[in-house]
Amino acid sequence: MESKRENYVERLLSHRWNGLVKVITGIRRCGKSYLLFKLFKDRLLSEGIDPSDIIEIKLEEIDSISLRNPISLHDYIKSRTADKRKRYVFIDEIQMVPNIRNPYVDGGDDITFYETLNSLLNTGYLDIYITGSNSRMLSSDILTQFRDRGDEFRIHPLSFSEYFSAVGGDRNLAYTDYLTFGGMPRLLTIDSDREKAEYLKGLFTETYLKDIKERHRIDHPEVLEGIIDFISSNIGSLTNPKQIASHFKEVSEGTVRTYIDYLKDAFLFTEAQRFDVKGKKYFSYPNKYYCEDLGLRNARLNFRQQEKTHMMENAIYNELRIRGYSVDVGVVTINTKDSEGRSVRIPKEIDFVANRYEEKVYIQSAFSISDEEKLHSETDQFRYTGDSFRKIVVREDVGKRWFDENGVLHINVVDFMLDKNLI
Repeated sequence: MESKRENYVERLLSHRWNGLVKVITGIRRCGKSYLLFKLFKDRLLSEGIDPSDIIEIKLEEIDSISLRNPISLHDYIKSRTADKRKRYVFIDEIQMVPNIRNPYVDGGDDITFYETLNSLLNTGYLDIYITGSNSRMLSSDILTQFRDRGDEFRIHPLSFSEYFSAVGGDRNLAYTDYLTFGGMPRLLTIDSDREKAEYLKGLFTETYLKDIKERHRIDHPEVLEGIIDFISSNIGSLTNPKQIASHFKEVSEGTVRTYIDYLKDAFLFTEAQRFDVKGKKYFSYPNKYYCEDLGLRNARLNFRQQEKTHMMENAIYNELRIRGYSVDVGVVTINTKDSEGRSVRIPKEIDFVANRYEEKVYIQSAFSISDEEKLHSETDQFRYTGDSFRKIVVREDVGKRWFDENGVLHINVVDFMLDKNLI
């Protein structure tokens, strides 16, 4: 079984020869290399591109050790393209190229792979694509280091529609499996649930956790693992570093904050900020955290704590981000009266405020709505947004989609996950 990942392939194709370095980022093992070196390459070849016009460098392989140096990498590619023909250059795991001391200028700035790539880009005859697994190196620094010459493509584990297109069968059973084991592409080649679980456990421990500990030289590994367990157990719940720090002895809020940043940089977790919908401002804390892949989260917790309500919310959050939306947790303030008739202001949450360009949509994740009181509690906050953007309640307990009397769309979660044109 294979997912074609057509959306990503088409996006890469549409950005060819745009004068920018295409930077493909995402959690390790989510399929970045396969996308570039297999799917995208196959499309180029099908269009008649000569194989000799595609230069492939995989820095994780032992054959490429000598190229883990910005000067050596530059000189190697220049030697392969001395005739100045137009060529594609693919470089895998670029973060493995460290900064080196400038051998030509005493006391000068270090030479970085950014300078290597900018120099190659300046030739005008190379279209460059790189992959990387560290977000701080390859996201926050792109604009400054590439001087507006980097074009980032964030890749995620398989969406449910990608997963279902590969596995087929009953869509509800596939959805249940997806919530349990997630969307890491390697799972498509594994048949038994036990082997899937073992693969995910090993991936978390031997790849992500080990990588973070080694890269950042973690002083308190037990605290790092405790933070992972806490966030994994509380996906979609309001929390903050101070609250987490209180669970550990003699650990500062600053240390917790730093460790959370490491987890975000490795793309294991994403932070969703709370946004005052009418006040148009963000709150500092508390925020919510979601796992990049539910299978990894479940494996970390040994497949305990599989509350479908929270897992469904995380899946919807991930789906929105895969579709290119920035996602916040909405807050609206409602004026009401307490039991003694006094006026009070109560903040109420909208699970997701999804923004893309000039689009905005408000979404509630509601596993089930059993009566009018529950319906009111899930949709009342929509009335206080002060705008007419679309409102959607994603549920597991409905069949055919329908609009309620306030114009709110109620849709089954599987329909939502499969219908890319809904929003």
